[in-house]
Amino acid sequence: MLTKKAQRLRRSRQTRVRIAKQMVARLTVFRSNMHIYASVISEDGAKVLASASTAEKEIRAQVTNGGNAAAAALIGKRIAEKAKAAGVDKVAFDRGGFAFHGRVKALAEAAREAGLQF
Repeated sequence: MLTKKAQRLRRSRQTRVRIAKQMVARLTVFRSNMHIYASVISEDGAKVLASASTAEKEIRAQVTNGGNAAAAALIGKRIAEKAKAAGVDKVAFDRGGFAFHGRVKALAEAAREAGLQF
């Protein structure tokens, strides 16, 4: 019997195999109880092109709780801006095995509204 974390990691592995075949930069998401983290990783998976999280000093000043949908939406907007500045406008969304619901969905929708295509 797999633990909850092992099940999530198994799902994320399957997604990463599919994304690797697309040869496109990927937007990865990790959420903990306190924070949410997003990174844009290059096509070959070797470099982090942009990253944003609620653990950053500037973001902590803006949000009281890093573990809610409002904070996730702020991170989505910020990661889209940083990705565009790095020259990336099209990505594959890697939710890391997390359900596309709540904070993960809020981050994705905010990134799309800010101009990131996936």
